[in-house]
Amino acid sequence: MIREHVRSTAHGLMVLPLQITLLFLCVAGIIMAARGGLRLMVLASVLGLAATFISFFGLFVVNPNDGVVLQLFGAYRGTVREAGLRFANPFFSKRRVSLRVRNFDGQRLKVNDHSGNPIEIAAVVVWKVVDTAEAIFQVDSFESFVQVQSEAALRNLASRHAYDSQEDTEHSLRGSAAEVADQLKHEIQDRLAQAGVQVIEARISHLAYAPEIASVMLQRQQASAIIAARQKIVEGAVGMVEMALEMLSKRQIVELDAERKAAMVSNLLVVLCSERGTQPVVNAGTLHH
Repeated sequence: MIREHVRSTAHGLMVLPLQITLLFLCVAGIIMAARGGLRLMVLASVLGLAATFISFFGLFVVNPNDGVVLQLFGAYRGTVREAGLRFANPFFSKRRVSLRVRNFDGQRLKVNDHSGNPIEIAAVVVWKVVDTAEAIFQVDSFESFVQVQSEAALRNLASRHAYDSQEDTEHSLRGSAAEVADQLKHEIQDRLAQAGVQVIEARISHLAYAPEIASVMLQRQQASAIIAARQKIVEGAVGMVEMALEMLSKRQIVELDAERKAAMVSNLLVVLCSERGTQPVVNAGTLHH
């Protein structure tokens, strides 16, 4: 594998005045040699002028948070990261690579979750290039590589988790956003490590059931919510009935046999678990009538 190594180059502002001086000297040498009829001096001045002209191709600008990959006849010669006007071998080919943080906003993908339900899912990936040599030489196009591998990782993640879990101990795409985002980040990083790319953050930006089952799954979610609410109501009602019977017995307000306790429990549960307000019936008789 080709790994990045930083190459030191000369400061362009120090080389540029020397190049301009040599350019004027060569032009002046050509003029003076031509007037004096010195052919060898004219030839030397022309060659010097050509060499000076070629040396100007060694100047290049490195912008902040950019890297310039240098190659000589196909061989990697290093990366320049120091910003400013720089000078290197004029025969080096130079390729700029942005080191800035970038966003990849993926398209909505239609996949099946762990339960086999079709869902729509999309993710946002924040990434940057950390190794210019790997980004240029290890993959054909690192930007396309990031896109394809991010979508592949997202599909794989969605197939391992259910959209919504009925048990609190299981991770789901909707209920465990932080855990799922962390898994997505690590899976994308494993796929992009060979391209010299670092994943800073990855998170799900869109999550929904596919349109063909959205209405049915909404009814299922509503039913699950109603069942869970009813369960809480029943648990609370049983606790209140138990407390009422315990207080009546402890304070010896009234003695209830098993049949009357059952009737009282039934009435209290009806009152406490009913969706609508109950109409009280006042018993004006005795304990036995």
